[in-house]
Amino acid sequence: MDTSEGILKGDALVIGAGIAGLQAALDLAEQGFEVVVVEREPSIGGKMIALSKVFPTLDCASCITTPKMAAAAHNERITLLTCAEVDSLRRHDGAFRADITQRPRYVDEAACIGCRLCEYACPVLVPHEFEGGLGARKAIYVPFNTAIPQIAVMDADNCMLCGRCAKVCPKKAVDYYQGPKRLVVETRCVILATGYRLTPIDAKSQYGLGRLPNVIHALQMERILAPNGPYGRVLRPSDGKVPDSIAFVQCAGSRDRSLGVPYCSRVCCMYAIKQAMLLSGALPLVDVTIYYMDIRAFGKGYEEFFQNARAMGIQFVKAKVARITEDEAHNPIVRVELMEEDSRVEERRHDMVVLSLGMLPGCKSDAFSPVAISEDGFVSCPQPKISPALTEQEGIFVAGTAAGPKDIVDTILEAGAAAMEASNYLCRVGELACATATEKLR
Repeated sequence: MDTSEGILKGDALVIGAGIAGLQAALDLAEQGFEVVVVEREPSIGGKMIALSKVFPTLDCASCITTPKMAAAAHNERITLLTCAEVDSLRRHDGAFRADITQRPRYVDEAACIGCRLCEYACPVLVPHEFEGGLGARKAIYVPFNTAIPQIAVMDADNCMLCGRCAKVCPKKAVDYYQGPKRLVVETRCVILATGYRLTPIDAKSQYGLGRLPNVIHALQMERILAPNGPYGRVLRPSDGKVPDSIAFVQCAGSRDRSLGVPYCSRVCCMYAIKQAMLLSGALPLVDVTIYYMDIRAFGKGYEEFFQNARAMGIQFVKAKVARITEDEAHNPIVRVELMEEDSRVEERRHDMVVLSLGMLPGCKSDAFSPVAISEDGFVSCPQPKISPALTEQEGIFVAGTAAGPKDIVDTILEAGAAAMEASNYLCRVGELACATATEKLR
């Protein structure tokens, strides 16, 4: 990797280090290209590393993601920039120039050995973002057990400057005066793998505005189900009770024009069915109900997965959920209109409710001014039948959920397609450059 004049130079810039970004970077690196990967979080891995299992095979999500994380970290042709965001992207001398801000960790990355002694010494406890706010972390912490890089990061907003972390650090790596870095990356092509974010849990007043402790979103349930989750078993957040009745509310953040999300997010039905099956396995006596308008099991093996869930005793109720409240014991009360029973309205009490929130674009569209953004906010793909990786800008490609909602299988496949398109483009540009140079010599 060329770092002359304080500028990182490579063949490709991959923005986002989730499963799509990692797959694209690895595919390009295996072909001999130099790749710079920019990730805004302190660790690579994206959303997938926080999942419990994947559908429809119920394979361990971490077992799929962690090897790719390690492969990217140890590949000599891949440079990882974490805690970094792209401020602007523009064409420059026939290539691309990205201005990047790397936030301070307040820890010397070269010195830190990931021993976590600073974390153990820190007296501050705050909600842990990786656990969906259900667990706690310290003000200085390693993001999670399998994080890459295994380097601590300090939360300056919650640090009380007691100095305990600096005192116990064997490498004197804690640096309270560290500031942000301004970086420039010059590259010949770009792959956007900026991922997604969930629709806000507090977007609908009818569903409690995120204030009901036992009404949670799907990624929080993923962490509860994970073997290394915040509770170590399935418990409800308000009082640690083992739930006897759990409900899923489908289309809680999709197919809703009032939220500005008129589209279907494609994966909500399947991840709810997966979680329901895992809950039935973890708690054999639990009653699981899925309130749905339509079940969209579109992929290979998905219909069989849905039928297996029904055979396990999971209740599928075709209904519209109008409102969620709670009683004095914080038990959610769901008011539903049953669509298959003469539109009868009922109120049903559950111990927990999981909102199947939808997908929103994860990128800041204003940072990628050369790239066209569609009406739904995702990156525009003008020729999806020819190649889902092509954008309207030559040399800029897209992978995964940056282009729209999709499952993990399609995400990995499209990441491979983006790497292939980028490789073909780099070879074509290289041939043109060689031909131009030869012509000048003549």
